[in-house]
Amino acid sequence: MSVLITGGAGFIGSHTAVEFLNAGYDIVIMDNFCNSKPVVLDRIKQITGKDFKFYKADLLDVASMDKIFEENPDIDSVIHFAGLKAVGESVAKPREYYNNNVTGTLNLCDCMNRYGVKTIVFSSSATVYGDPDEVPIKETAKVGNATNPYGETKVMIERILKDIYISDKEWKVSVLRYFNPIGAHASGLMGEDPNGIPNNLMPYITKVAAGKLPMLHVFGNDYDTHDGTGVRDYIHVVDLARAHLKALQYIEKAGGIDYFNIGTGNGYSVLDIVKAYNDATGIEIKYVIDPRRPGDIAACYADPTKAREVLGWQAEFGIFEMCRDSNNWQSKNPNGYTE
Repeated sequence: MSVLITGGAGFIGSHTAVEFLNAGYDIVIMDNFCNSKPVVLDRIKQITGKDFKFYKADLLDVASMDKIFEENPDIDSVIHFAGLKAVGESVAKPREYYNNNVTGTLNLCDCMNRYGVKTIVFSSSATVYGDPDEVPIKETAKVGNATNPYGETKVMIERILKDIYISDKEWKVSVLRYFNPIGAHASGLMGEDPNGIPNNLMPYITKVAAGKLPMLHVFGNDYDTHDGTGVRDYIHVVDLARAHLKALQYIEKAGGIDYFNIGTGNGYSVLDIVKAYNDATGIEIKYVIDPRRPGDIAACYADPTKAREVLGWQAEFGIFEMCRDSNNWQSKNPNGYTE
């Protein structure tokens, strides 16, 4: 049997592919390369020494999705990453985000149903909690009222998966609500390489460190936090990848539908990360304070107790390793995946 990984050439998807291959799974990767590079596939093979099937496909192209399932009847589960993910861009392009993320997931679920594949681990986000009433956030916190269209697509997809399960109890659904993945593979062969100017904090910092960008833009220093900058729960991408393995193994046995916060439980501000990067690398990051960014909130970090108790998963890496590995990736790949 094999696992289909949608968006498997992306930042989180590629690291997850490595963990599944290392654990002895057969995988099939699909990606449209809208925010990833084909060379990532070679890096996965280089790290693991293992091969896999790949399809360049888009969730909005139903025929291409059908082809994957037709040619791979051994697929029995799906890890679903594929989707647009930039908060700021989603505010500017809501139609594109709703169409790609929600319609794409509906197409995937329809296709899975046609081929009798009813086990899925979904890549959700802490954005589903909106501006939380309290932190750290538990899975029982209110979901909805996301502060941006990207977050709303995750809310909608969670509801869709819940309704699919209610209608057909053969489905097995694990929803992972990520906090803020950063870091890179320790080999330096894989890391975060977004197109254009990065929307996320760590790849922006690494490009400033490498002299590719003049300084970091910190959006707001008047939040109700210890230093006025936004506080988030940053998690090493390898820890996050391993959570998917645990989630699939659990849901295959337990069945049903369940939700897990995947974070460290520690909140770090933007300026905390800047300092940690300096401490881990010796590189001073220049920054400037800009106005708040639309859709951002003051603080968001996890209570990861449920993931530890139910999945047997917990984060192993701290902020030092996250900064160290991010810098290692940038140093060895100054132009990202572009040769």
